[in-house]
Amino acid sequence: MYSQMLCGLLMREEVLRVGAVFASGLLRAIHFLQLNWKELCQDIASGTLNPRVSDPSIRNCISEILKPNPQLAEFVVKECEGGNWEGIITRIWPNTKYLDVIVTGAMAQYIPTLDYYSGGLPKACTMYASSECYFGLNLKPMCKPSEVCYTIMPNMGYFEFIPHDPVNPVQISRDSPPRLVDLADVELGKEYELVITTYAGLCRYRVGDILQVTGFHNSAPQFKFIRRKNVLLSIESDKTDESELQAAIENATALLRPYDTNLVEYTSFADTKTIPGHYVIYWELLVKDPANPPTEEVLNQCCLAMEESFNTVYRQSRVADNSIGPLEIRVVKNGTFEELMDYAISRGASINQYKAPRCVNFTPIVELLDSRVVSVHFSPTAPHWTIERRR
Repeated sequence: MYSQMLCGLLMREEVLRVGAVFASGLLRAIHFLQLNWKELCQDIASGTLNPRVSDPSIRNCISEILKPNPQLAEFVVKECEGGNWEGIITRIWPNTKYLDVIVTGAMAQYIPTLDYYSGGLPKACTMYASSECYFGLNLKPMCKPSEVCYTIMPNMGYFEFIPHDPVNPVQISRDSPPRLVDLADVELGKEYELVITTYAGLCRYRVGDILQVTGFHNSAPQFKFIRRKNVLLSIESDKTDESELQAAIENATALLRPYDTNLVEYTSFADTKTIPGHYVIYWELLVKDPANPPTEEVLNQCCLAMEESFNTVYRQSRVADNSIGPLEIRVVKNGTFEELMDYAISRGASINQYKAPRCVNFTPIVELLDSRVVSVHFSPTAPHWTIERRR
C-alpha cells in the first residue's frame, strides 16, 4: 500500500478514478495517507524509497519513476499538514471523475464519510461478486447508490434461488430440501436467497445473500442486494438481522449531523453475561469539529433511537417482559477498526475481501474492542411499545 500510494502521488495528474473493492478498503487507504504522508513526502523530495519497503522487485520498479521532486513534496505537505481532510481526494488527485467502490447493503453507511473525503464525487458500483464467483453487472454504474441493481450474467455460473419470506422463513433440513427456482423463473418484487454452481466445482453453494427482483434487462432478471441472510443479534425471542440493524444505525446517526460528525464504522455484540442481556453497539466516530463534539446526552439519545427502530418483538421484550436490558453504545478510539482488520488479516482473511463484521462474538475480538473504548452510553428510557389488540 505504501508503494501504491507513492505511485499515486507521483502521477497525481494522471489519476482518473480512485477506488477499492469495498468502501471500507478505500477509507483504509485514506487513513493510511493520514498516517504516512510525512514519510511519503520525504521519499518524493529526496527521490529515494523508504527502506521499510524491502522487496527488491518493488524497489526496482519504484526506482524507475521516483526522482527528486521538491515542488510536489511541498504541495502534498501543504495539503496534509493542516489536518483538514475534507475533499482530500480531489485536492490531491484533481482529475478524479468518480469513486469506483461498492456502497450497497451494509456499505451504504460509509457514503457520508466518502462524500467528506471526496467532495461528493459520484460513486460507481460496477459489479456484484464474491470470492466464489462473479454474479452480475450494474448496467447503470453512475446511478444513485440507493438505486443500484445488478443484472445476473448467466455465463458466470449456474444460478438458482431459494424463495425467501421475511415473515415466515423456509426451514431447511436433509429431509426437506428447499424448493429451488431457476434464474428464468424468478418473480418481480420477490426476495430470494442466491445459490450458485461454479466452474471451479462448487455445487449448489448457498452464498447467504438475500436479493430482490427489481426488473428485467431484456429477459435477464435484475436484483437489488437486500442483506445477508443470517440473524445478527438475539438475546431471547428477538431476532435482529443486518438490514434492521443498518436501518437503526441510520436513524441514530441522523442525530449526529448537527454536530458535523460521521460514523466511520460499527459492529455489534449480544451481551448475555449481564441479567438481563442487552445489545452492545461499538461505534468509531469522525468528529469534524473537535470544538463541537456530540454530547453525552445526544449519544444516549442515539441508543434510544436505535431501540425505537427495532421490531415489536424486541420492544416488547424491553418494555413488557424486561428480558432485554437497555441498549449500550461503546464509542471506541479512532483506528480501532483498522486494528480489527489487521487482526483478521493476520488470521488469514483477504485484504481485498475483508468487510468489518456487523456482529462479533469471538472473545479476542471483543476484548480488543473493549480495550479501545473511550465512552459508554445507554438508552435513557425504554422504547415505545403498546399491546396490539385484535378485534
